[in-house]
Amino acid sequence: MTENTLYYGDNLDILRRYIGDASVDLIYLDPPFNSNATYNVLFAERNGSQASAQIKAFEDTWTWDQTSALAYQETVEGGGQVSRTLQAYYDMLGPSNMMAYLAMMAPRLVELRRVLKPTGSIYLHCDPTASHYLKVLMDAAFGTLNFRNEIIWHYGGRGAKAVAQQFPRNHDVILLYSRDAGSHVYQRQTFERKYTHAEARRRGFRVDDDGRWFKTAPRGDYTDESVQRLDKEGRIYRTRTGRIRIKYFLRSDERAVYEDALVGDTWNDIPDAMHMGKERLGYPTQKPEALLERIIEASSNEGDLVLDPFCGCGTAIAVAQRLNRPWIGIDITQAAIRTIKERLADTFGGEVQYTVIGEPTTVPDAQALAAQDPYQFQWWALGLVGARPAEGQRGADQGIDGRLYFHDDNTAETKQIIFSVKAGHTGVAHVRDLRGVLDREQAEIGVLITMQAPTQPMRTEAASAGFYESPWGQHPRLQLLTVADLLAGAKVEYPLIRGANVTYEKAPRAKEDPGRQWRIWELL
Repeated sequence: MTENTLYYGDNLDILRRYIGDASVDLIYLDPPFNSNATYNVLFAERNGSQASAQIKAFEDTWTWDQTSALAYQETVEGGGQVSRTLQAYYDMLGPSNMMAYLAMMAPRLVELRRVLKPTGSIYLHCDPTASHYLKVLMDAAFGTLNFRNEIIWHYGGRGAKAVAQQFPRNHDVILLYSRDAGSHVYQRQTFERKYTHAEARRRGFRVDDDGRWFKTAPRGDYTDESVQRLDKEGRIYRTRTGRIRIKYFLRSDERAVYEDALVGDTWNDIPDAMHMGKERLGYPTQKPEALLERIIEASSNEGDLVLDPFCGCGTAIAVAQRLNRPWIGIDITQAAIRTIKERLADTFGGEVQYTVIGEPTTVPDAQALAAQDPYQFQWWALGLVGARPAEGQRGADQGIDGRLYFHDDNTAETKQIIFSVKAGHTGVAHVRDLRGVLDREQAEIGVLITMQAPTQPMRTEAASAGFYESPWGQHPRLQLLTVADLLAGAKVEYPLIRGANVTYEKAPRAKEDPGRQWRIWELL
């Protein structure tokens, strides 16, 4: 069985370096695009608002610059239908943000077609802002004969607010293409449709003395196999004229009729993740698990390999794991990788095994990441201790790079640890600065994470800050940890074992009791 793998890095590079030809059974991707916003916010604050800047994801990706111009040039010079399509788009759009988005997407779609098996399918999730451009680009990459569906996901509540001079938007578009026409995996999907008494009578249902409702089976809605299955379940009734009726048993708790309806290309039975209660992780582009469950069950079998090259908070990965499909996830941000790790641990515990490729595993690796992208290094280091990147714009963090929240008593009071991360030279002045921030913020503990080993004056200054007293003992108020310490397994010293880290919302367990409360602060 293929090993589950989580990659940190640019998905175009990962696809070219690690993913073999015709090796993937199913691809789902939800590439972010919004011409009026950047994608540097992954997590909502505990009060429900979004932090102004927590991670750098696609902040600059969809701006026409030298990088997008080079991507455009490379694809155009590669020739073929994708090249001709991009050139036509450039004639129409010019060097715009939308053109940058399409120039970056084109080579990725070419690579995704390469890695897809002949029996495979790809679902591209997008909003109406770019769906029409992407459909033509998908036609160019996969061939017009391999277009299967334009699925409309009508998610209900979101988008209901009034918008000036236009109808509110409340749907996304999902473009379904197969690798080769006629050979792709497809399992018909049904959902349970409910009718009230009056609705059922209008639709031709009738009831007998035993409380069973009947409806004539419409031609084409049932296969021979499904009729045989229903017959074994005692749900087939044959009239004297030979017509087949399907029995629907009345539920005792609700006077309604239920039937299995065939899923079409308009999905209005799945609300968005913002209305999914315990499933919410605070990730603004999060998709509900029910949506991915339908996609994965429709277009793959157990044991088939599922790929999400823009895996974000890992919904496709979590659902693939639950449905016994091996998976590959790719994301360019450390915060997303950290979120997926936490989600898999919270949902499956030690039951899921996977490999992470691309994250630093040694001090030289960490030094290379710090030199390449100091912000990604900072988020990686904070991820090692379970902390969240600090709110606020870059350069305006007021001496705080990250925060970690916890509870250590029976009150609802939230305690906090503040972090400062330094990749370069450090000295006693950095410890003094952190102590000043600690006092200003009235935080319980401060932690300085460094690449270099702390000097003796730094240790002396940290020791002079004293201790934080918790019900379970004393904890140094100022703590010094190196990257080498963290890679060796060192942890922040705070009341975690019997207290609770509530920095991130947790995903529900895969086999959780229905009544279990999963957010720690809901218990307090």
